Amino acid sequence: MSDSEAEFDLLDPDEAEGLGDEWEEIDVSDDEADRIARKRDREFLQFRERIKDADQFKVEDSVFDEATLGALYKLVQDGHIAAFGGPLSTGKEANVYVAAADEGEVAVKVYRINASDFRSMRDYLDGDPRFEGIGSDKKKVVVAWTKKEFANLQRAKRAGVRVPEPIAVQRNVLVMEYLGGVDERARRLNEVDIENPQVAYEVVREYMRRLYRAGLVHGDLSEYNVVVHDGELVILDLGQAVTIHHPNYREFLERDCENVANFFARQGVDTDGDRLLEFVSAVDPEPSVAAEGEASDGPV
Repeated sequence: MSDSEAEFDLLDPDEAEGLGDEWEEIDVSDDEADRIARKRDREFLQFRERIKDADQFKVEDSVFDEATLGALYKLVQDGHIAAFGGPLSTGKEANVYVAAADEGEVAVKVYRINASDFRSMRDYLDGDPRFEGIGSDKKKVVVAWTKKEFANLQRAKRAGVRVPEPIAVQRNVLVMEYLGGVDERARRLNEVDIENPQVAYEVVREYMRRLYRAGLVHGDLSEYNVVVHDGELVILDLGQAVTIHHPNYREFLERDCENVANFFARQGVDTDGDRLLEFVSAVDPEPSVAAEGEASDGPV
C-alpha cells in the first residue's frame, strides 16, 4: 500500500443523518419482475435468450431462474444496467457481476433462490422484526434478505459509514457501486500490506460505532469484508446485518469486535475484543427518523 493510502479517509460525521433504532418494513409480495416473468412477452424472451447464451452465464442455471431474469430485465429497462460483464465473485448464496451503466461500472449481486444456504441465514433471520410473518418460503426469504441488504446499506450510508453506494434493488437482485479498478476488484484488508494499522483500526472501529449508533450490527465483520478503495476503507456484505432488536445482536456484536480486534492485534495494534466492544457500545442507539424515506424495495 502506498504512502497516500496509509492515512485512510474517514467520512465526515457531519454527513451522518437518519440515526436511530427503528426498522423499515420489507415487502416480499410479487413485484414487476414476477409479472414480467409470467407475461413472457417477446422482448423479455429475447432478453432471456441473450442472457442464457452469454458465455459468462452458461453455467448459472441455479442463479438465473425466470423471475431473476425478469428482475434483470426490469433493471435494464430502468437504466440501472446497460451491459453485463463477467463475475467478480461466486458463492453459495449469491454471485456478484460487474456491469456497465450510463455513469460507469456497477456491481450486480444476484442471490440464489434455489441454492441459498437457508440454515446459515436462519441465525440472522429468526428474531429480526423485519422478517416477522415470512415463514420458510424460500423465495420470500431470499427476496427479503436482498431488500434487507439494500436497506442496511442505505442506513449505514446515512449514519456516515463508508459502504458501497446502494443504487437499486429488484426482487433478488441488488445493484450497487462497483469498487475496484479497470482490471480488478478492490483488495480486502487481508490482501494488502497495511502501512499504518493504527489508523486503519481507528477508522474501522469508528464505523462500527456509527453502525451501532444507527441501530445496526454487522454480524459477520472481519478483515475479509473490509476493502481498500481510493484511499478509503469500505465495509462490505451487510446482508446479514441485524437491528438491535434482534435477540442475538449482542452476541453478533461481540463476535465482530473479537474478529476485528484479533486481526489488528496481529498487525501490531494494542487492542482486544473487550476494549473494542466497550468503544463501540459506549453510545446508545438514538431513536430518530431513521426509517423514514428508507424504501424497502428501492428504485423501481
